[in-house]
Amino acid sequence: MDMVRSSNRWGVWFDAIRPKTLPAAIAPVIVGSSLAWHDGSFDGIAALFCLFFSLLIQIGTNLANDYYDYVKGADTAERVGPTRAVAAGLIKPQTMRFAMWLVLGTGFALGLSLVAWGGAWLIVIGVLSVLCAIAYTGGPYPLGYNGLGDVFVFIFFGLVAVDATYYVQTGGLTSLAMIAAIPIGLLTTNILVVNNYRDFATDGAAGKRTTVVRFGLRYARCQFSGALVGSFLTPVILVVAGASPWWLLPCLLLPMGWRQRRRLADSKSPSELIQLLGDTGKLLALYALLFSLGMIISRT
Repeated sequence: MDMVRSSNRWGVWFDAIRPKTLPAAIAPVIVGSSLAWHDGSFDGIAALFCLFFSLLIQIGTNLANDYYDYVKGADTAERVGPTRAVAAGLIKPQTMRFAMWLVLGTGFALGLSLVAWGGAWLIVIGVLSVLCAIAYTGGPYPLGYNGLGDVFVFIFFGLVAVDATYYVQTGGLTSLAMIAAIPIGLLTTNILVVNNYRDFATDGAAGKRTTVVRFGLRYARCQFSGALVGSFLTPVILVVAGASPWWLLPCLLLPMGWRQRRRLADSKSPSELIQLLGDTGKLLALYALLFSLGMIISRT
């Protein structure tokens, strides 16, 4: 019986970290590191610290969302998505709050090691990452409740994560690195779009004004499609500008992206959107892998 309880407890915590969202933390580190390899400056230890930092900030953000959505009343019995641990009574609020700070604090401490590679100014990125992880659903003006969640995700899990990973390994930034970060930010934002699309009704009732609530389902479908277009156009633009044709490898995923666009438009139930949420994360992961493979092959 104790073993069953222990297994269930770990299962609750595993669900609370929202594993389907973790490609958002891994993808930018893979792309930034592969680009550093392409430019002859890959550093495996620095890349590993970037990965740990990114994962812990993502997990800490997810735990903070679980806690603050409960506190603010966004997660209720009417919720149609996966069970949230605090709202369901599976984890006490104070325990979740402690876990949130523990994970974010550990991530920040690990991130401090990157100062040895990139300089003390990286502390600013670390502080902002932790603050935004909390401010996404907590604080006096939560980003996710005021239609700014998409901007936060695009900037921090796209531009900042890719370019910071590249910077600590190379000691600088290039226009190529900044452009390569764009599709990662766009596809990561699409994960959030699907999540908020699913929660459209309950978020609206709870006063959580995501972009989907503010502008409607049609806008969300257009945003999702626009992000796909931007993501698949980026490698084409880079190749036209002189990059190797190998950088076009992510375009092999275009049919997958098109099907996801149709699935979002045709969805009729929360279960369909839950499945699409996981598949959107898979698209991000596969895109990052193919994009990175193209970068690596083009240097050999």
